[in-house]
Amino acid sequence: MAKICVQSQDFNMANESQLIRQGRQDIGAIVSFIGLVRDFNDKSLKSMTLEHYPAMTKLELERIADEAKKRWPLQDLTIIHRHGELFPGDQIVLVITASAHRSAAFQAASYVMDFLKTRAPFWKKEKTEDTNQWVEAKHSDETATKDWS
Repeated sequence: MAKICVQSQDFNMANESQLIRQGRQDIGAIVSFIGLVRDFNDKSLKSMTLEHYPAMTKLELERIADEAKKRWPLQDLTIIHRHGELFPGDQIVLVITASAHRSAAFQAASYVMDFLKTRAPFWKKEKTEDTNQWVEAKHSDETATKDWS
């Protein structure tokens, strides 16, 4: 089972984690990751807008989740990714993996994030005091996905 959401509204990690745990005693580890909007390189970031094509985005997130479930014995997986205008400090993405063992939960969470950064069809536009510009993908993110081959 996996929960995949692409939404504009914020999320609550504690609530999402509790939903996974509810009524279960077979889970030995839950790993969660929250990605935040940050102002790096002292650009005076005002906001970041994430755009996407809904059907295409959800399908790709489902593919990433399915691959993670094939690679590791996960009992549950949640991916929530926001879109729209976000501000420094706002939550962008939540990944929660649940497994009987911590190693699988950690590895799966890392895998999902690496592939969200490179395969999920989101386009980011940064607004600073001076400019509005589209953000290019980072070479380091592409390199990270190759490590999973």
